[in-house]
Amino acid sequence: MKDKLFIDTNVMLDLLGERMPFYDSIAKIATIADKGKVKLIVSALSYSTVYYLLSKFENNKVVKGKLRKFKVISETSDLTDRIIDKGLSSKFLDFEDALQFLCALKKDCNVIITRNVKDFKESSIPVMTPDEYLKSLLTE
Repeated sequence: MKDKLFIDTNVMLDLLGERMPFYDSIAKIATIADKGKVKLIVSALSYSTVYYLLSKFENNKVVKGKLRKFKVISETSDLTDRIIDKGLSSKFLDFEDALQFLCALKKDCNVIITRNVKDFKESSIPVMTPDEYLKSLLTE
């Protein structure tokens, strides 16, 4: 079974914003996904956040183009009323992280990829940075 990787907003932003020094490792994961070896899942919430942040530095058309390309190699986990209700009553300290976790759970992801591992202490899904995930592939 191929891994289903939930991509947290900060990592999606690293990829689409080509933010150094974080870009290279998520770009490698995106290439693996493009080859069909892993599945990338992202919350619908991440699209609006990434668009908002990137459009402060880049042309809106360029940002939309990047989001379209990313959508080709990823699946979207919908943000539903049920997820919002569960997030509001979860043990996560940060509401947005709770929503991300619940979106990953909904799509049966087996790894959450984030740069903020400590924010997912309540996660029942393994949490890794992009670098840690790439290193785990080498040990398989």
